[in-house]
Formats: sequence, C-alpha cells, structure tokens
Amino acid sequence: HKRYWLSEYQDLEIEIPELEEQNAITKILDDMDKEIESLEKKRSKYLMLKKGMMQKLLTGEIRLQ
Repeated sequence: HKRYWLSEYQDLEIEIPELEEQNAITKILDDMDKEIESLEKKRSKYLMLKKGMMQKLLTGEIRLQ
C-alpha cells in the first residue's frame, strides 16, 4: 500500500516560496492567531458578564424600569 502512494506522487513537483516569503506568511498567521486568541478571551469575558447580569435580572436583584 505504501509503495502505491509513493509511485503515484513521486514525480509531483511542488513549488516552495522563498524563505523570506515563508517568514512573512508565518508572521501573518502568527498575528492572526494572536488576534483570534484575544477575541476569544473578550468573547468569554462578555459571555460571563451576560450570564451574571441575567442571573441578577432573573433573581430580581436588579429591576428594570
């Protein structure tokens, strides 16, 4: 089974970007990962805040007028 895979793809040529471009791509993806992580933390914070406010509203601790 392994031989079949090798023979099927052995002549396939794959172009690889220059190292400088690879590094630029890596930096962009790292920055995106950091931004996503930051947004996920903010979302979690706001969901907890919403949950707390809903609890206070449902228990009558806070009343709307």
